[in-house]
Amino acid sequence: MRQSKRGQVEPFIAMDVLRMAAEAEAAGRDIVHMEVGQPSTSAPKAAKRRLAEALEHQPMGYTVALGLPYLREGIARLYKRWYNVDLDPARVVITSGSSGAFQLAFTALFDAGDKVGLGEPGYPSYRQILKALSIEPVGIPTEAQNRYQPTPEEIPDDLQGLIVASPGNPSGTMLGKPELEALIEHCAARDIAFISDEIYHGLQYDARAVSALEISDDVFVINSFSKYFSMTGWRVGWMVVPESHLRTVERLAQHMFICAPHASQVAALGALESIEEMEGHVARYAESRALLLEELPKMGFTRIAPPDGAFYLYADVSELTKDSAAFAAEILESVGVAVTPGMDFDPHRGQQTIRLSYAQSPDRVAEGVRRLREFMANRKA
Repeated sequence: MRQSKRGQVEPFIAMDVLRMAAEAEAAGRDIVHMEVGQPSTSAPKAAKRRLAEALEHQPMGYTVALGLPYLREGIARLYKRWYNVDLDPARVVITSGSSGAFQLAFTALFDAGDKVGLGEPGYPSYRQILKALSIEPVGIPTEAQNRYQPTPEEIPDDLQGLIVASPGNPSGTMLGKPELEALIEHCAARDIAFISDEIYHGLQYDARAVSALEISDDVFVINSFSKYFSMTGWRVGWMVVPESHLRTVERLAQHMFICAPHASQVAALGALESIEEMEGHVARYAESRALLLEELPKMGFTRIAPPDGAFYLYADVSELTKDSAAFAAEILESVGVAVTPGMDFDPHRGQQTIRLSYAQSPDRVAEGVRRLREFMANRKA
């Protein structure tokens, strides 16, 4: 049977590494998972309690396409708490994870053949979702001295859209308010739609993350319960859209998804009540981050832009290898630590970079550090 050209997207290498690690585990090996951005913790206690209570009394049928009204109201209150932004709950759209939000945003904003800019290194699914929608992704090479974030001077004028992530994946670096404001104003002056990926908000270690909604209402903002709220498999996220785009997004959501999973939306209500529990997770990530920043340079991983948020370190390993995929495979085979080669995030320079996730528990991250130390020592011998 025929296949579409736009369906020929590239694999998600981090998931391929996860599969190889799982195969090694199935063969009896102990693997330290530093390849995927998935918290080792479960959903918040209040989320599970909310759902258990609701299952006794509710059929969990369809919700309206935009999501449960009281969940949308709860998210609006979160913006007041985190950013002191007064957000109309009507502008909040509950989605099937952030992936569903990206599909809705790209479809609502762009036509086939439009060009959308994205920083490199960056989250690989932006590029592949755009390609599957016949939209042209335009990579913008970013530099370590700019903390792997784009600057206005680097943005081509012929774009119809720009995606920015702060904290970023794979770098964990953030844009300060002046830098984010400069990007938004640059795009507004050129009629470039601005999409702010904020799914790692809440996971920051010094300064707080800045939301694009603190600067402008004429932006699309995407977030998720997956990372800070530790609910990856529940597949529930949200998007804040300008009022002018709300009905377009609603119609698309009705046809594409009908609604986000009802059960997950109920659980998300409980997650919003669990900030204290989630801050405990952040403290553990901070412990692991500090360990990696202290120990990795001692081993030879010296070229790292220190992460401001998320739970990743992005390391330039060009002094160690010219083939990061082979390097990652060697680490996995030799010492049982799974890391992600940079080709996922930067198709042009990723052969010389790797990403390490510290989303696992501190003791597992410490074990990963011990094994990496052993690997590097043996490599130098």
